[in-house]
Amino acid sequence: MSANPADIARPAIGLRWPTLPPVAVAVSLAWIALVVAVAVIAPLIAPYDYAEQQPLLRLRAPALLGHDNPFLLGSDHLGRDVLSRTLYGVRFSIVVALFGTLLGAFIGISLGMLAARLRGWWEESIMMLVDMQASLPFIVLAITAVAFFGKSFWLLVLIVGFAGWERYARLTRGLVLDAETAGYANAVRVLGGSSWRIYLRHILPNIVSALIVQMTINFPEIILLETGLSFLGLGVQPPLTSLGLLVSESRNYIALAWWMAAVPGAVIVLTTLSISLIGDWLRDMADSRLR
Repeated sequence: MSANPADIARPAIGLRWPTLPPVAVAVSLAWIALVVAVAVIAPLIAPYDYAEQQPLLRLRAPALLGHDNPFLLGSDHLGRDVLSRTLYGVRFSIVVALFGTLLGAFIGISLGMLAARLRGWWEESIMMLVDMQASLPFIVLAITAVAFFGKSFWLLVLIVGFAGWERYARLTRGLVLDAETAGYANAVRVLGGSSWRIYLRHILPNIVSALIVQMTINFPEIILLETGLSFLGLGVQPPLTSLGLLVSESRNYIALAWWMAAVPGAVIVLTTLSISLIGDWLRDMADSRLR
């Protein structure tokens, strides 16, 4: 009896075939791609220098709303173009958040793997540091660091990178301990593979997907942390700019020039929301219980 072509084409029950991401995730991916592109080519597309001041054109409403002025999204209290400053603000904020996230992930993953590998008092000491980091108010640590070392761009990267490393340490330790009992790790060990070869060549590649998901979840928190520090005057310092600094500068002009806060604020909200949606989607895709 010949097989029915429809039966051959029909996937077996229980298999989950790749599908397009949900509409919200697709829009989020498009927005993040746009943000990254803006961060890369900001000097090429900004209509003005982000630090150029034109006092005679200060607090001008956005031309996009039909007002007669040269600034598409309006000007600030010093006559600087809000669009240009937002483009550069995206650039600096993304750089801080990206390097901060990578630094925090490197610290946490390294300590988590050490705790799982060395065990004993090493594990207890590292997990004690994790508990201390989780219990201390981070804003106090940030203020202390700025008081001792001053304000600088790379110090801000170090500060935000130090935030959240304990999550990576906990997650990595748990994943490594679970992977050590898996068949592939025991097989390599029986064949004479060293412990560090097992960890770096076999276990780490198998847990990297979960760590990437954790990074996408932490990334918007780092953006908001940079925004909060810059709002308090502890982050990016003039003449540089960032999304948080733009919001901070606008707080005294909300009634006169709402666009100064609305434009960078909208970028912050849309970016953090998009990354959060992408992180949730990746977490669901990586969870075998949902397949």
